[in-house]
Amino acid sequence: MNNLNIIEYYYHHHQAELLAFVSSRLGGKEEAEDIVQDVFLRLLQNNSPIMESTLHALAFTIARNLITDYYRRKQWAIKYGMQPIDYRQQTVTAEDEAARPLSIHEMTAFLERGLLRVPEKCRELYRMHIYDGMQVSDISQQTGENYKSVEYRLGIARKEIRKYLRHIS
Repeated sequence: MNNLNIIEYYYHHHQAELLAFVSSRLGGKEEAEDIVQDVFLRLLQNNSPIMESTLHALAFTIARNLITDYYRRKQWAIKYGMQPIDYRQQTVTAEDEAARPLSIHEMTAFLERGLLRVPEKCRELYRMHIYDGMQVSDISQQTGENYKSVEYRLGIARKEIRKYLRHIS
């Protein structure tokens, strides 16, 4: 038998078993059906010879890897804000709250509180660098100060901000 016949036979006799395996790990039927379909597509795209005795293990290994990929993509999307999180529908633990991405408003508030520890001149240069995206040379030209002086003051501000952020985390 060639690969196509072996895979076709396996599909007809073991597709439900594979679907049950994937569904038990995902909790959703639609995602499970998509993953099972991808398993068989990958098997069909495989150019190496497939043996009937190892097909079962191969199919479940592919399914397990696709499930892992699914959860990795899902976590990445949540981490980087690509998928909305409805905190009203789930219990929020302290760990969840700590792992939640900060909003720009919250990050700016942290930064401004940290900047209160920095001397006024350093604070203004740091704001120009962070908020306006200016380079040291641009800041130096705009303020009329020496390049090394601007660089030194930015260094002071960065150290204080890092120290502050380490302290609050």
